[in-house]
Amino acid sequence: MVKPPERAIRTGIVLLLVALAACSGRAPDEASQSPPPDARLVKDQGGAEVLELAHDVPGLRAVPVRRVALPATLETTGQVALDDRRTATIISRVTGRVEDTFVSQWDDVQRGERIVSLYSPDYMTAAAEYLQALATARVSGGPGLSEQSALSEAIVAAARRKLQLLGIEDGDIDRLRAAMPTFVMRAPISGTVIQKEVVKGSQVNPGDVLFSLGVTDAVWITADVYESDLARVHQGQPLEAVALAFPDRVFKGVVDRVSPNLDPASHTIQVRGQVQNPGARLRPQMLARVRITTSPGEALVVPQEAVVFETDAYFAFVEVGPRRFVRRTVRLASWNEQGYARVTSGIAEGDHVLTGMAIFLNALWHQAHGESS
Repeated sequence: MVKPPERAIRTGIVLLLVALAACSGRAPDEASQSPPPDARLVKDQGGAEVLELAHDVPGLRAVPVRRVALPATLETTGQVALDDRRTATIISRVTGRVEDTFVSQWDDVQRGERIVSLYSPDYMTAAAEYLQALATARVSGGPGLSEQSALSEAIVAAARRKLQLLGIEDGDIDRLRAAMPTFVMRAPISGTVIQKEVVKGSQVNPGDVLFSLGVTDAVWITADVYESDLARVHQGQPLEAVALAFPDRVFKGVVDRVSPNLDPASHTIQVRGQVQNPGARLRPQMLARVRITTSPGEALVVPQEAVVFETDAYFAFVEVGPRRFVRRTVRLASWNEQGYARVTSGIAEGDHVLTGMAIFLNALWHQAHGESS
């Protein structure tokens, strides 16, 4: 049940809108004598609610939904991300303490460069086992001891593998001469230090992230494409991105992947492009305008004034008979032609939508709902 104050407010809005509409099409004295149109809700054969007006309203006009050709360029928005195939995370594989760090955040590093040194009894124990295995292998390498020699070599290989699993590079293992409690972890790839999570003296445990490295000369742009445009997008198409931070610079790339998942809320699908990033200007999480060169397509468009936004959705009134209208929820997509909106669902080609007075009819719709409640 609509509360009396709310009904009074809605009635006042309707009266004001009717007066304005009448004044635009009639002489002032004639408009002042026009009563507000009687409107009621009825059900059609399918059970849908239809708003029925008792008489004609000046300025009320319905236009057909038209289909237009889409340009060969699809425009959308996207976000920058690092290529996860070219990133690496350095994690602690022991319980210990950070003895020293050799790089800072945003430093450029080369593969094999020292990143951090850790103190851990686990490393000392593993190093001692490896050195002992080497010594045993040298003693058991004499003639007639082939079986024992093979066993010793297997023990050496197992001890060496244990050091590798602790994150020690082969070159550092070869240089071992004594069991020490400190060891150095090196960069697994050449790139930029994206994250630094520890400082000198930090306590660490197995699985703790110490550093993250990434290559920034090429990055990903992840953009949202409407379901209705999916057939126009495929892998390998040229792509351009313009970041908000660099509006005069165009970053070029290609469509790399199209997501298999559809967002049911927005009916969009994510498209990922790989973009060249000279000078590392594009940073993760930056926003960008994306243009994808596609094959031409078609779209349904209506005048912008035919669409009413209310709460969290768009609505349009479709004419289903003389002075009879159905309110439908419509979904809009990006469109650059001024004065028009692109509709992806809710109406079809051949429908006639109310234009110019959609807000007025929306007020009548609520008034009729209030009277029928």
